[in-house]
Amino acid sequence: MCLIVFAWRPGHAVPLIVAANRDEFYARPSLPLGQWPEAPEIYAGRDLEAGGTWLGLGADGRFAALTNIRNPQQPPARRSRGELVARFLNTKASIDDYFSDVVGRSPEYAGFNLLVGTHEQLWHYNAHDPAPQQLGAGVYGVSNAGLDTPWPKLLKAKAALREVLDDPQPQALLALLSDAQTAPFAELPDTGVGLATESLLSSVFIASPSYGTRASTALIVRADGSRHIVERSFGPYGGHLGEVELKI
Repeated sequence: MCLIVFAWRPGHAVPLIVAANRDEFYARPSLPLGQWPEAPEIYAGRDLEAGGTWLGLGADGRFAALTNIRNPQQPPARRSRGELVARFLNTKASIDDYFSDVVGRSPEYAGFNLLVGTHEQLWHYNAHDPAPQQLGAGVYGVSNAGLDTPWPKLLKAKAALREVLDDPQPQALLALLSDAQTAPFAELPDTGVGLATESLLSSVFIASPSYGTRASTALIVRADGSRHIVERSFGPYGGHLGEVELKI
């Protein structure tokens, strides 16, 4: 994923609301949101190149998602970041035990932001930080830097999320994820990829011939444990490929 905005509201009737875009090269093969045959408790898309996923749901209210950290100078990684999400969804280990393993092995992966949680708690870990942090109630966002780094698209998406919190519906979350307006040049971050690429990547929804938003996901988790998730898939130039809706 390259953009995740979410509201975490412990004790609320709707404690978790997530809107997320996965940005990737269109040529990288993947499967849309679905139940994994070998692990039926997991509902997620799947990266067919490395076998992991970018966002998913597991048993006992488990949720996990990740973004990469944009750094063109980082060396090639030994392992795929998508396995970090899949491993959390496929384990019964506590969050503490899970992170004890992840923190020690984080140098094996390219830079990442990782969100993991259950009905009771939600955690964020940036691979460049010394330790994970448990999140309190609030509206958050993460793209390809740190948590709540004020990039224009993150500020815009968080503001749009706040506007729908009183009556969160999947279609409203998907609508905010569809904003293809790029940021003014003066507001662009400098992550070392050049002005043209910074501009392309500055919109909430990215579309180009070779790279862009491959999936938009809306997730609503209720206090009774029920989960409503909708994923839209896209191809080159943002062409709509399909939609999956699950109520679990």
